[in-house]
Amino acid sequence: MTDVTGLTVGVLGGTGPQGKGLALRWARAGIGVVIGSRSAERAEAAAAALREDAGVEGIRGLDNAGCAEAADVVLVAVPWDGHGELLEALRDQLVGKIVIDCVNPLGFDKQGPFALPVDEGSAAQQAEKLLPESRVTAAFHHVSAVHLVDLSIAEMDTDVLVLGDDREATDQVRALADAIPGMRGVYGGRLRNAHQVEALTANLIAINRRYKAHAGIRVTDV
Repeated sequence: MTDVTGLTVGVLGGTGPQGKGLALRWARAGIGVVIGSRSAERAEAAAAALREDAGVEGIRGLDNAGCAEAADVVLVAVPWDGHGELLEALRDQLVGKIVIDCVNPLGFDKQGPFALPVDEGSAAQQAEKLLPESRVTAAFHHVSAVHLVDLSIAEMDTDVLVLGDDREATDQVRALADAIPGMRGVYGGRLRNAHQVEALTANLIAINRRYKAHAGIRVTDV
């Protein structure tokens, strides 16, 4: 498996629940983390709280541009409505870097969550279009933010589907999943198949609401 020792992971949207939770788990696994936010002060405040929670020093906070510049691999964990604008603004800082898109374009109405149409096909494909010189992957869509931040849960009982067209990049993202105890990265196909992975999040939210759970996924016979 690909070695991720020594990598620095930037988390755009690291002040939100999903980004914060993954940052916390990676830091606990000994991986350097940079939290990104529109405000450097807000990012550093979030990083300081995570340093205390994780009991490690390997987390720092910068504005989004500084985060993208400082990281080797960048996780995009921002709300869908700001996704395109942010990535377009960071195109230069993300040249040549592995970008992990975990954004789920979802809507909510009286009937519950549903997948939103995306002109490019998916959030990940929009990222690929906006970042032609980056190595775009899609992963970490179905990981419970509640479980990530709960350090009484020692192991994350879930698989992570990793999609992309660059084999080396998807292997590295799979290794980042494997670095978190209990989690496993599983190759899930080409980036063009990201839509159904993003959309499945709506089903998981519906499951969680019905059964009062924090459901993830497991792939059998692999």
